Amino acid sequence: MEKIRITVGPLTFVASFEEQDAPQTVAAFKQLLPYRQKLIHARWSGEAAWVPLGDAELGVKFENHTSHPAPGELLWYPGGYSETEILFPYGGTCFASKLGQLAGNHFLTVIEGREQLREMGRLVLWEGAQDILFEAL
Repeated sequence: MEKIRITVGPLTFVASFEEQDAPQTVAAFKQLLPYRQKLIHARWSGEAAWVPLGDAELGVKFENHTSHPAPGELLWYPGGYSETEILFPYGGTCFASKLGQLAGNHFLTVIEGREQLREMGRLVLWEGAQDILFEAL
């Protein structure tokens, strides 16, 4: 499985796993599929939404990590300075928390539906938390 469907409210995206650059994160995340959570607007990271996961663990460390993901480049933050989370950028983003700049594992990239990223941001910002579902294609 190299692609998955991501549904955010009424919007659908197709993403590819970054298996070559983040193999441990991808392998661990695949074990969670199908994975359903809530997506809310980011507080400190700019044009991004996030899935707060508290103390959840994948059992992975940093790999293919970045603080500046492009729109549609999803990050898994394994926790440490802030809670575990998935970051879903829709525009200009500098991944951060109230403690400062963070880096997360870039493990998924949207390859279909990129034209809907701005609408996803608008939806989460102005209409509130949205259901998000990650599922195998």
